[in-house]
Amino acid sequence: MERYNLVVIGGGSGGLVVAAGGVGLGARVALVEKHALPFTPPDGPPVQGMGGDCLQYGCVPSKALLAAAKAAHAARFGIRGAGDPGPQDLGPVMERVRAAQAAIAPNDSVERFTGLGVDVLLGAGRLKSPHEVEVNGTTVWGRNVVVATGSRARIPDVPGLADSGFLTNESIFDLRVLPKRLLVMGGGPIGVELGQAFRRLGSEVTIVSSSAHVCPKEDADVAAVLAAALRDEGVVVHDDARASSVAVRGGARVVAVTRKDGTSVDVETDAILVAAGRRPNVEGLGLEAAGVAFSEKAILADAKCRTNVPSVWAIGDVAGPYLFTHWAGYQAGIVLRNTLSPIALAKCDVENTPWVTYTDPEIARVGLSEEDAKAQGVPHRVFQAAFAHNDRAICDGTGGANFAKVVIDPKGRILGAAIVHPHAGDLLGEVVLAKKNGLPLSALGSVIHPYPSLSEIHGAVAREALKTSLTPGRKALLVKLAAFLRR
Repeated sequence: MERYNLVVIGGGSGGLVVAAGGVGLGARVALVEKHALPFTPPDGPPVQGMGGDCLQYGCVPSKALLAAAKAAHAARFGIRGAGDPGPQDLGPVMERVRAAQAAIAPNDSVERFTGLGVDVLLGAGRLKSPHEVEVNGTTVWGRNVVVATGSRARIPDVPGLADSGFLTNESIFDLRVLPKRLLVMGGGPIGVELGQAFRRLGSEVTIVSSSAHVCPKEDADVAAVLAAALRDEGVVVHDDARASSVAVRGGARVVAVTRKDGTSVDVETDAILVAAGRRPNVEGLGLEAAGVAFSEKAILADAKCRTNVPSVWAIGDVAGPYLFTHWAGYQAGIVLRNTLSPIALAKCDVENTPWVTYTDPEIARVGLSEEDAKAQGVPHRVFQAAFAHNDRAICDGTGGANFAKVVIDPKGRILGAAIVHPHAGDLLGEVVLAKKNGLPLSALGSVIHPYPSLSEIHGAVAREALKTSLTPGRKALLVKLAAFLRR
């Protein structure tokens, strides 16, 4: 039986970081992956691309699709007034998506990782014991086993849905003909990103959101800016609603959309995208045999990424609590420190994890939202600044209703922040750095930001907080001091 320091099950973003980092630190590593896709990079030989959901069905193809949709949107509303160019030919768009994947695939390929010294075992991995993993009938032994098998779309139990046919984030990129009408089940990040993209490419899009507003993890005022933008572009959004049944009539799918108030409306559509949450890939892993605890939501792991079985670790979507590529990569670093380093065990920094919804405008978040702080009874104050008063945003035409806000504690330390703007994701990093290092909001005001730049929004928020420190009593003292200095 081959023996390894690390046996990693799953070649997604988290698993790849563990594997590459492990061999880089001198460990012997086996990487088990059951789903590698062939790609032909523009300047190299064909490769077997791993990368999990991120490369194959998630971040990479969706962002390439969003870029194409943005280009179509710019043409439709461009300064030359070319008018609506009509629905796009989806074939070339998806070929561009595939090209973006192919350009990135070598970084995540079987060939690269084999070259790094990782033993890549193609096939489904199954735990036989806390240290043994079986792949294609062969068993390998690992001092530590890391489960990084990711997640997949959760399919709701809607009568008629399975019979009518539907798309998920895995199958939608196989389309080559633009659906005239697209109904999206789910108003979370995947639903709104792909819904907006297909609307900009020319589909008539309806989003059915079971929550009070799209992007339910965001504050209502933040989500409202995005919802207004979606509706302005022609997306029909049903809040507090669910798809209660699906039928096929005359070649079209008819979705009964039932609202929270009990009223219902039938929506005809040509395609249905299910984006109603995720479920962990735990089936067939042998978790029961190894004694690893898990639920329908995740493998149960602590802040060190360790399960109840000391030799088994879990990271990424299969463990949570966040389902982001960067979170999985971050957890991978925690596991490497905890399995290969003799120092004290490291813990995940959940409170300083940022995330971005890549719509237009984007929504970027870190830490507590305003609504979370209220619900949890956390003492706080909220300050915000509008991009309508930011000179660069005015020049770019991205002011509008977009804004940034920061939640602080009574001592001025940052508890959380949210930004809604087309470049929100790029702007969030400065706030994350300040929050992680315990800096007060005033620290953002002391930074010299270049003019004109969108980053000046941070100083603007800080100045809003500074204004509250100038009480009437303090101002009266300053007036007296100024008068004295004029003598």
